[in-house]
Amino acid sequence: MAQAKEGDNVKVNYTGSLEDGIVFGSSPEEDPLEFIIGQKKVLPSFENAVIGMNEGDTKTVSIPPEDAFGQPKEDLIFDVERTKLPPGIDLKLGGVLRVGSDTGKNFDVAITNINDETVTLDGNHPLAGKVLNLEIQLVEIL
Repeated sequence: MAQAKEGDNVKVNYTGSLEDGIVFGSSPEEDPLEFIIGQKKVLPSFENAVIGMNEGDTKTVSIPPEDAFGQPKEDLIFDVERTKLPPGIDLKLGGVLRVGSDTGKNFDVAITNINDETVTLDGNHPLAGKVLNLEIQLVEIL
């Protein structure tokens, strides 16, 4: 039986959870995630976990932050004066805003604190600093 290797187009079912058991993502069983190993369309650590698996195999891996979305970067957390935000904007703790950078690129930031004068925004990936636990089933090597 062929084992998955770099360059293979594979279909996998997965469930991703955090250390506290909260599920952050999964593939629907009827619609597995498809990718080519080595093209970096998914985390390289996810790809590496699939390498060597046979069709039908299931494995669980734990990916540290350094091999996933890294540690949170303090320079991506900043306060904005409420007066500098567009009027009528819906500010909810835990909400997400799309903001523009000095380079003209747009990115999403999470609202982590709101007070009368400022809003704290966090541009880190929501999974930064988290250990990712993945249960992976190799459905098919195409």
